[in-house]
Amino acid sequence: MTKDKAKQVEGGAEKFLVLPILVLIMAQMGTSGDNGALGLANQQLVDVLGATTPDIQLANMVYSLMAGAFMVAGGLMGTIIGWRTNFRMGAALCAAGELVMALSPNMTVFIWGGRILVGFGASFMIPSVLGLIPFIYHGKNRVLAFGCIGAASGLSAFLPLFLGIVMQFGGFRVTYGVLAVYFVLVLALSLKLPAIQKPAEKLKFDGLGTGIAAVGLFLFLVGLSRISAWGLIEPFAACPFTIFGISPALPMAALGLLLIVALVPIEKRVEEKNGIALLPQSFLKTPQVRAGLVASAITFFFMGVQAILLSPYLQLVAGWSPVLMGVMALAVGIPTFIFSLGIPKFMPNANPRRVIQLGYIVMAAAFIPMALSLHGSEVNGLMWVGLAVAGAGAGIVSAQANNIVALAVNERDASQSGGIQTTMRNVGQAIGVAAIGAVLLFGITVNIDNAMANNPTITPEVRAAVAERNITLMGDAQFETTIADIPMDDAEKTELVSLNSDARIQSTITAYVVSAVIILLGLLTTRWITIFRKDEEGGAPSEPLPAGEQPFEPVVDREM
Repeated sequence: MTKDKAKQVEGGAEKFLVLPILVLIMAQMGTSGDNGALGLANQQLVDVLGATTPDIQLANMVYSLMAGAFMVAGGLMGTIIGWRTNFRMGAALCAAGELVMALSPNMTVFIWGGRILVGFGASFMIPSVLGLIPFIYHGKNRVLAFGCIGAASGLSAFLPLFLGIVMQFGGFRVTYGVLAVYFVLVLALSLKLPAIQKPAEKLKFDGLGTGIAAVGLFLFLVGLSRISAWGLIEPFAACPFTIFGISPALPMAALGLLLIVALVPIEKRVEEKNGIALLPQSFLKTPQVRAGLVASAITFFFMGVQAILLSPYLQLVAGWSPVLMGVMALAVGIPTFIFSLGIPKFMPNANPRRVIQLGYIVMAAAFIPMALSLHGSEVNGLMWVGLAVAGAGAGIVSAQANNIVALAVNERDASQSGGIQTTMRNVGQAIGVAAIGAVLLFGITVNIDNAMANNPTITPEVRAAVAERNITLMGDAQFETTIADIPMDDAEKTELVSLNSDARIQSTITAYVVSAVIILLGLLTTRWITIFRKDEEGGAPSEPLPAGEQPFEPVVDREM
């Protein structure tokens, strides 16, 4: 609890503090800006630093893996050393990482120096964003503050346009220099964050749990995210190695999952011994916490779908320009911002369960106009409708996803939950990339094989030759280039282009259906959301409480 909380309550309703939430929003947006800058800098990294396609893929992956593997540990560190200190340490590391990337002489330094530092910094800073809110804001102000953090995802959609201008006129070094200054500003402004009382007892860092969690999450996220690149069972050409002749993606993901499962009993013993653990039992035993973690994962699941399906389709097939792709980000981001902020602002007493349920339904419904927009190599205006509806659904879920976790546990666990909530975002995004990428790529292969087998125009020789090619998501022109050296007449070539177009659309629609089903499965977890608000007349506790103790009177839904 903040030192000024008691004084604020005595004078009436607690005042909503604007500066702290602005600092936290800036931190959230900063990491999005860093990832956006990498997407814009690809060509310059090739031209200036001699980057290869694998280099760029690795640069993208390193940040996510570092952040995903250490986010939970970042949440624990904040509880031990204090959230403001944790936040500042993360901001300083991010600033240092951006500076390293701005000055990098080669891709080795860029990736293993800059990207590692930024990913590690984010693992401290981002959990602190969610960790600070339960101590700074209370009651309806807390709901609004969490909504503002959700809205930051929408605001981040504006960053590609700004960074694109800087990149165009100043180059990638100036762009990353600007980002370094940005994080220095975040660090400076963090000095104005309200003071928070530190725990009265000395807490121990869970080194064993941190190590197991980091390795488990690393393997799980790598395995999931590389299924579309390495193959599910049969290894693709890009697969770096095999395990007993199969793709390493599933074995890595399975081993990582086993380590995470093994962590549960270990953490129970650690918490009983030390009073604090990397993974508090309240996270596992409280159904509403699990519902909140699912909500965080599903919101970022859509971002994974956007990365592996929507963006490639619109660029490679429909031929959308980078500017149009920036507008696409706004089409999703603006509704996300409006609903994430608008619901807690104008509907502070809204039923959290109903809000989350509505969000899931709206997100799933967005794939209907998207599917109807596909025509050959073009998309019509319904795609814009689908993007806007998807952004609205993500915003509705984001308005309450973080809050329902904070409602269900004591203040210390609520603040520590920032790490695992952020990790679940990475997991959700990885599942989106893996699951939908697999459905899309395998669907294209199966659909075109079946279509060739049922088409008398395609000779067995041509069919066999096409089956040996790596047919992925591609436009008609790229497909023609892929099959250009296969002997065939013009009629067969024209028919193959048409078959590929149909297979591409069918597999994309199938991927949309699977995406919608996965999102709707989240509805099954909403029955666990039964605590709608806290009775906080006594304020938040200033000292850590035993695991599982609830220092509040929860208002429970009696209709369950």
